[in-house]
Amino acid sequence: MAYGLTDSLKYDRFHVVSVDKAAGTMRVRGEAEACTDISCGEALVVTDEGTSHDLERLNPGDIVTLEHHEGRARQIRVVRRAWEEYSSPEW
Repeated sequence: MAYGLTDSLKYDRFHVVSVDKAAGTMRVRGEAEACTDISCGEALVVTDEGTSHDLERLNPGDIVTLEHHEGRARQIRVVRRAWEEYSSPEW
């Protein structure tokens, strides 16, 4: 479903709760405050440092957007790092 800008910021961003690098999965929390497990096997991870298929680039607390289908991530884009979240003027 396509959202407007405000709804997109609300519904398409997730907080990373945990990352299981060995299993290739991550748990994220969305707007509804419910956690979802996502399979990230071959997902492309996009950060300020570049792109990779390595889940090592993800940290609990990071805010991400996902391109996913049926519980499998295709692309994970880090929007804000965990350490940047608490230094934001929004707090």
